[in-house]
Amino acid sequence: MSILQDIDPVAIHLGPLAIHWYGLMYLAGFGVAWWLGLRRIRAGRLQVSEQAYSDLIFYGMLGVILGGRIGYLLFYGWAQVLADPVYIVRVWEGGMSFHGGLLGVLVALAWWSRKQGRHFFDTVDFIAPLVPPGLGFGRIGNFIGGELWGHTTDAPWGVVFRHALPPEYAQLPSDALRKLHESGALDAYARHPSQLYQAFLEGLMMFLLLWWFSAKPRPRYAVSGLFAVLYGVFRFAVEFVREPDAQLGYLAFGWLTMGQLLSVPLLLVGLCLLWRSRSAPTLQPVVKEG
Repeated sequence: MSILQDIDPVAIHLGPLAIHWYGLMYLAGFGVAWWLGLRRIRAGRLQVSEQAYSDLIFYGMLGVILGGRIGYLLFYGWAQVLADPVYIVRVWEGGMSFHGGLLGVLVALAWWSRKQGRHFFDTVDFIAPLVPPGLGFGRIGNFIGGELWGHTTDAPWGVVFRHALPPEYAQLPSDALRKLHESGALDAYARHPSQLYQAFLEGLMMFLLLWWFSAKPRPRYAVSGLFAVLYGVFRFAVEFVREPDAQLGYLAFGWLTMGQLLSVPLLLVGLCLLWRSRSAPTLQPVVKEG
C-alpha cells in the first residue's frame, strides 16, 4: 500500500502571518552551515576572524536566495512569471534552483574573497562541505510542500501527493482523502518520493563524503571538485525517476531533463578541478593560541 502525503505546508500561523515549512528548512540549513563552519574556523581551516566568517555566511545566504530564485525563474519558471509577475516574490511557495543558487553563492564568495585578499578557491573549498545539509533540508521542504515529485510507481514506498492527484481528488478534505487512500483507490497515483532520494544523496551522503574528505588538508580545488562531481552524478541519476517540470517536459531523447542538462557542465567542471588539484598547493590549518 502506498503512503499518503497530505502535510500542511504552513508550519505556524501567527495571525495574518504564515510561516511555511519550506522557509524553516532553509533557516535550518543556514544554521547548520554556520555552526559547522564555525567549528572549522576555530580549527584553523581558514585564517579569518569569526566576524569575517559571519560576513561570509551572510553573503552566502544572499547568494543562495537571490541566485536560487533568479535561476529558477530563468531556467524553469519564465512562463509563470509572464502569466503572473507577482510570482517572482512568492518564494515561500517554493521555486528555487540549485544551479542558480550555486552561481549566486559563487558570486558572493568571489566578492568576499576579494575583500579579504584570499584565493577564491580556498574559500570555495572551505564552504563546500557546509552546503549539503542545506540541500538535504531543502529537499525535505520540497517533500513537505508536495512539489517536485517522481514518476508513478508500484513500490511499497510510493507516495501519493495531493497536488499530483486529479482535481476531483485533490480538492477533497483531508479526512475524505485519507479514507479514499485507505481503500486503495489512490494507489495508482503513488509516486517516487524523489525529494527524499535527493535529500539522502545530495544531503546526507554528500555531507558524509565531503566532511570525511575535507577532514584533513587537501590540495586547492580538490574539495570543490569533489562537491561538483558528487552533485552532478547524484542529480543526474535521480532525474531518471523524477517527473520533469510540467512547463518544460523532456528536452530531448524522451528522457533528458533540464536538471540533467544543467548538471553535465557541473560534472565536467568538477572533473577539471580534481585534475588541477593534482599540482596545486595545500592550505595547512593554523590554530591561534589562546
